[in-house]
Amino acid sequence: MTIILEMYITLAPIIFAGILNMAWCKSSFAGPINKPIDNYLTLKDKARLFGDNKTWKGFLGIIILAIICSVLWGFICRTGYLLEHNYFYASYKNTILYNTLTGFLLGLAYGISELPNSFMKRRLGISPGKPAKGLKSVFFVFMDQADSLFGCVLVICLFYEMSFIFYTAYVLLGACTHLVINTLLYFLKLRKNMF
Repeated sequence: MTIILEMYITLAPIIFAGILNMAWCKSSFAGPINKPIDNYLTLKDKARLFGDNKTWKGFLGIIILAIICSVLWGFICRTGYLLEHNYFYASYKNTILYNTLTGFLLGLAYGISELPNSFMKRRLGISPGKPAKGLKSVFFVFMDQADSLFGCVLVICLFYEMSFIFYTAYVLLGACTHLVINTLLYFLKLRKNMF
């Protein structure tokens, strides 16, 4: 149970940043950067590179929000249990500069790790924001929850040594958490689809 708590304590900033980014992307602010990352580029298959849902607003939003959440979480984790059980502070000091770095890397990894999944879905003719059909749906429901975690947990690996099995378990825990959060965001009307 302690290990699971440690996983959540360490991932807390990017979990909060991801939730806030959903609200940010739905807001009317920063309209000029609400443009697709792929700039409407289509490939030989006549499908977009990533699609309309991968925007500069969301990409920059997750980075900025991850930095803010990491710095704030660092203040909350100054002493006691949270400090002692946060993997980012196992070998490094809890400072504003360090938290800014880890927040930036978490946000960047989150944004970049979502792109291959979108790329694959466009190649298979799955529309942005729509679920896959048939057997593909199971794979992409998992990937939609886990894609950002592959990168975020890799960032944690830069600061905290872990085995491949631990890395995989961490991604799976994160994917399950992401699934629960996305379900809540769907009921709060911040997501179009539950999965």
